[in-house]
Amino acid sequence: MTERRTSLVLKLLAAAAVVVVVLAGIFATGGLITNDFTVAMLLTAAWMGATFLICAAIGFRRRDLAVPVVGAYLVTAAVAGVYLGRSMFFDTEVSEQVAIAAPAAAATPEAARPARPSNDLLGRGRFTSVAHPAQGTASTIRLARGGTVLTLTGFEVDNGPDLRVYLVAGPARNEAEVEDFKDLGALKGSKGDQQYEIPSGVDLGRYTTVVVWCRAFSVNFARAPLS
Repeated sequence: MTERRTSLVLKLLAAAAVVVVVLAGIFATGGLITNDFTVAMLLTAAWMGATFLICAAIGFRRRDLAVPVVGAYLVTAAVAGVYLGRSMFFDTEVSEQVAIAAPAAAATPEAARPARPSNDLLGRGRFTSVAHPAQGTASTIRLARGGTVLTLTGFEVDNGPDLRVYLVAGPARNEAEVEDFKDLGALKGSKGDQQYEIPSGVDLGRYTTVVVWCRAFSVNFARAPLS
């Protein structure tokens, strides 16, 4: 009974280790090591091939671990493939109530303006395509109640896996120019109005381009230079 229980624990640990190692490798090769899409894809393919060979070798040497190790690899690879593929074909739409602020040139004259604090527009720009089609307007706004936000309005971009919203220093015309950035979090939706908090202390005079970034594959989907 004790040996059987020990064997079961070993199989579970081996399967869990395979899942963690495979997913960690996909994350590292796809989004951490390089910002070059082609290189990231080659590294990810090499990683998946290498881990399969290792799992097969373990299964060959330890027949008792063949099913949990190879099975865990196949299931993890399939789930990762479905996750990465699904997000490319199904849009996610949001409709948040976002902050608004009029440009200085269109602001109400001082004499007619209500005597209350108002939101200040700091920067605004239109999205342009880099690797994928995109449209909409990005705006950075200082709120009257305090804090600064980024809003995306009339926004639409191709969906993809693990999309993030970055504020980038520089024009971000390609992946190589996305090096110095602030990550504002996961893209809430591939369509619709949405708002993101900008951490205090972020220098908006330096981080002047909004980028929709695919962290899974290191791809610059679209950018909106702010002015």
